[in-house]
Amino acid sequence: MFATYAIFGLNGLVFASWAARIPAASNTLGLGSGQMGALLLVGAIGSVLSLPLAGILAARFGTAGTVRIGGAAAAIAAGAVAMGLAAVSVPLVAVGLFLFGCGVALWDVGQNIEGADVERLVGRTIMPRFHAAFSGGAFVGALVGAGLSALGVGLSVHLVAVAVLSLTVSFWTPRHFLPEATSAESGTAHDGARGRGFGAWGEPRTLLIGLVVLGAALTEGAANDWVAKASVDGLGTSESTGAIMFAVFVAAMTALRFVGGGLIDRFGRVRVLQASLGSSLVGLVVFVAAPGVPLAAFGAILWGAGAALGFPMGMSAAADEPERAAARVSVVSTIGYTAFLAGPPLIGFLGDVVGIRNALLAVGIAVLASFLVAPAARERAALPATPLRTASDQRH
Repeated sequence: MFATYAIFGLNGLVFASWAARIPAASNTLGLGSGQMGALLLVGAIGSVLSLPLAGILAARFGTAGTVRIGGAAAAIAAGAVAMGLAAVSVPLVAVGLFLFGCGVALWDVGQNIEGADVERLVGRTIMPRFHAAFSGGAFVGALVGAGLSALGVGLSVHLVAVAVLSLTVSFWTPRHFLPEATSAESGTAHDGARGRGFGAWGEPRTLLIGLVVLGAALTEGAANDWVAKASVDGLGTSESTGAIMFAVFVAAMTALRFVGGGLIDRFGRVRVLQASLGSSLVGLVVFVAAPGVPLAAFGAILWGAGAALGFPMGMSAAADEPERAAARVSVVSTIGYTAFLAGPPLIGFLGDVVGIRNALLAVGIAVLASFLVAPAARERAALPATPLRTASDQRH
């Protein structure tokens, strides 16, 4: 279980190391909000192209292999982005972000399938805690980014260090994942997931869960990409203060994810989802309308708390039936990450017209849609005692 926490945490740190310093990258490259949005869209395309295949790769190579492939791609990508920034080369940064999107997508599906297996094994809702580890890693990454920005350390140097860390930990940690299934029954389940991976796209419940995750992922992704820059542009703060505002959002999200499992077990997914989406919407409006940093920070807290549980609950709902978990998690991840990664660049384009803070209000439309279809994520049955793999040889 600790290995699963660690791999989620590292994923968050790697992602936030880039997200918290997007303003610095924008300044280095001399790009406005719309142009930066176009550059971020390249990374989103990498993820969207990779995600439909991620479930099949996970069934073929296992979750450990999938995470290793994703970690290696992310490390190479961070190095490419660092070189692109050092050379002030937008095309090289674009190539790096495309590969970064591919790596993060594969890594994410692998870790979520692993998390779903561990959740079934322990018999209670713990997926939000794994995502709390992601948020905790992102929080650390944001604070490190703020500190390095204040100290004047270049983003290129920062990303090279992240690349080394990503490659090292993503290769070592999966050694301690649950063992891959060896029984005939588990092998059949993996074969089925591999052979029918694209068939899950025709399942109404899976698509509705994807829509729930779409709104939750968009509100989280918009904050990841634009809270720092919206604070700088809309409130006139420094880059380091913008990074701290992002850290405030992530801290609120992390705290709710640590306690969210108990809330879900007590009140059910649907009620918690609807409460979360409501909090996210209110926080978003407060952040946009706030005249100063203190009230904007309060909005960021509500926004982060509301964004905390939607994605992990969607992953758990998609994995309710172990034999179809890989295919369904891949579908829901694809929909969620399309919103998570492709939505924020589009907000950047809108930001060129109405300002980036005002453009964030567009996220509210997706949040309302997710609120309406939240009942699709209702629990189908109690968590079974046995995950996709044998539980007799646990190395976590």
